[in-house]
Amino acid sequence: MTERYSRQVLFEPIGKEGQRAIRKARVAIVGIGALGSVSSELLVRAGVGTIRLIDRDYVDVTNLQRQSLFDEKSLEQSLPKAVAAAERLRQINSDVEIEEKVVDLNSNNVDTLIDDVDLLLDGTDNFETRFLLNDACVEKGLSWIYAACVGSYGMSFVIRPGKTPCLRCLMETQPPPGTSPTCDTAGIIAPIVRAVVAYQVTEALKILAGKEDDLVGAFLAIDIWKGSFDTFTPSAPKEDCPACGRREFSYLAGQSEAQTVSLCGRNGVQVRPSVSHDVSLEDIAERLRPLGQVKVNPHLVRFEIGDKEIVLFKDGRAIIHGTDDISEARSLYSRYVGS
Repeated sequence: MTERYSRQVLFEPIGKEGQRAIRKARVAIVGIGALGSVSSELLVRAGVGTIRLIDRDYVDVTNLQRQSLFDEKSLEQSLPKAVAAAERLRQINSDVEIEEKVVDLNSNNVDTLIDDVDLLLDGTDNFETRFLLNDACVEKGLSWIYAACVGSYGMSFVIRPGKTPCLRCLMETQPPPGTSPTCDTAGIIAPIVRAVVAYQVTEALKILAGKEDDLVGAFLAIDIWKGSFDTFTPSAPKEDCPACGRREFSYLAGQSEAQTVSLCGRNGVQVRPSVSHDVSLEDIAERLRPLGQVKVNPHLVRFEIGDKEIVLFKDGRAIIHGTDDISEARSLYSRYVGS
């Protein structure tokens, strides 16, 4: 046991055996924004053996207020969040294996992305992805830890398939569009991110150290501005739950999957082709240069046309900035990227 983790080993509930287990563990974090930045850093410092970072987005100036792994250099380089986070995390702890995946997690790739991990942490910003993660984890029997925050409010809950209610036991259907506050409509302050992640990562360490009997087992809700901390313990899994009861995995089957999604905190729409395919960023950049301002790096192409910007990733996915109209976003994608 290295001296690096000595203070964590001295903490009796973890000890030497718990630390050995943590060092062997593999964790996936989906969404490397505010929640994912903080949780990944804490787990890297704790010495988790392997951490897989999964994120579809790139660093934006509005991220710097709360997404702690990014800085102005990340912004200037237009780095994907998974890449920028991986670079920083390797500087923090070279003992930990970091795997960055610049992809849009969906029903076609979720099994591959989480198949070999021991635990999954939620750092996403939309319910469609969370319901997909819930389907995939329930189907595999994989524990995952839900987390969310907006404004000064946040929540977290450990989901252990077969032992606790799953997300769809607690919320059978997604909230209708426009009915839930987002970072874009309600804003967010950085302290709530760290408060929620403190709970999320503490529960993660219990699981990774083999101390599942110490799990709180409660759904935590915090309003850091008002100073309110509430917990409630959900009842047993519901027999008629679509996922863990009836085992009807509609999100995993792609039946509920959209090809477009609005982005938290952005005036933009993501467009994903129905069939994912690698594209030649250099070829596309060359084709677009006569039409407007183009920037290209090994991870993405940024193309400005009028008051719109298209950010194209290697998997053919694009983020269309300057509009929240899905039809217009699809049209711009078709015109400048192709289908």
